Amino acid sequence: MRNSGLSIAFLVIFGVTLIGQSFAGYTYNNEQLTQHGQPPVAYAEFVTSSDFLVDVAENWQSEFLQFFLFIFATIWLIQRGSGESKKPGDEGLGTDEEQMVGAYARADSPRWAKARGVRLWVYSNSLLLTMGTIFVLSWLAQSLAGHVVANEENAQHGLPPETWGDYVMSAEFWNRTFQNWQSEFLAVGAMVAFAIYLRQRGSSESKPVGVPHHIASVESE
Repeated sequence: MRNSGLSIAFLVIFGVTLIGQSFAGYTYNNEQLTQHGQPPVAYAEFVTSSDFLVDVAENWQSEFLQFFLFIFATIWLIQRGSGESKKPGDEGLGTDEEQMVGAYARADSPRWAKARGVRLWVYSNSLLLTMGTIFVLSWLAQSLAGHVVANEENAQHGLPPETWGDYVMSAEFWNRTFQNWQSEFLAVGAMVAFAIYLRQRGSSESKPVGVPHHIASVESE
């Protein structure tokens, strides 16, 4: 528990907030149904509906896109003085010796770090590949669930159904998508910039309190 406290804490917080969202969404959905003269739905029916899935998936995809782009950007781009950046001059993928792979792997390095060819490439990029895959799957789930919801609303207003392609090209879909993306990118950019000048003592996400503004935390080690 102590060694995995950070992961466990956020997993618990995630579970609590997801359950909270489901009950709040369930109540709101039934309020909307009542206002339109329709019978309320059961909780189990709501949490397995496209209405609930689209709200969950659209937030997931934006979060994992944020991490995907940030991980990729920090390979090549630096921000001098930020604890979220490598130091100037360290841009790029690094040498095998620096990355401790192949012939330079340690005895206790992960097995695939000692491999060659495709296995080494996959493991060397496994974090980016995983984040990217979750983003694509979440985006696809959002688009499919949103398509169902949009056609349900069209039917209620006597409008013809639209195709999935029409939906993902619609203003409604991109309005919901960009709402999430812009906030994620603002948060990342703010964290990178704030980390230059601001500190939080004891946090691994902050430079040590006494490190000068122009020096990144990796340079102070």
